Amino acid sequence: MPPARPTKEATSKKTPKGWPASLTYLEKPVYSKFVTPDMRKELQNPSSPDPVIIKQTKAGPTALVQISPISDPAHPAKGQHGLLAAQHLPPDSFILFYLGHVHAKEDADSESDYDLSLDRELGIGVDATMMGNEARFINDYRGIASRPNAEFRNVWADSGGMLEKRMAVFVFSAGKSGKRSKGVAKGEEILVSYGKGFWTERQKEGEQSTTIAAAPGPSNIGVT
Repeated sequence: MPPARPTKEATSKKTPKGWPASLTYLEKPVYSKFVTPDMRKELQNPSSPDPVIIKQTKAGPTALVQISPISDPAHPAKGQHGLLAAQHLPPDSFILFYLGHVHAKEDADSESDYDLSLDRELGIGVDATMMGNEARFINDYRGIASRPNAEFRNVWADSGGMLEKRMAVFVFSAGKSGKRSKGVAKGEEILVSYGKGFWTERQKEGEQSTTIAAAPGPSNIGVT
């Protein structure tokens, strides 16, 4: 089932450098018709007594990151894209939201490599296959680095006083040992962990087709 048509309020005329012309660039999430009004209310009311709130002060491309084509033959996503830090990103700092088509179980795409779980209890996810923002280009760390330098976190976006549940990308905290105290350097690729489940499923698919690629699919967000 095709995703919902983006509204003018959700899209942006300005796109980041390197953004594919075939994709819709979003400033805000686009909701499926299967996400009911009651579900929307749940996504606007924090259940945690101390929710993490991120104020959305600027729409459009962020100056913190840049989309970059990957030409390194040793990189698992060679010939595709990655997301680099455009400036130094301190430990535990917010980078950007993960935007896309917010869907319910009824219109989920089981073959998507860009589908991130937003609310497991409600069965809601956000899929950036056809629309999204720079976060869709973040790669898994496996085969690239010894460990990820960023992670997904549940947050609440404050858009003009209205809260909205979203997934966001943060630099890892420095940790008790301080091993990650440098954060992410300018020009360094932002890497997360998709989770073992993602790669297990992709390996099964590869075995069924008798071909297992080093970086299956678009090699981007696939955590559900």
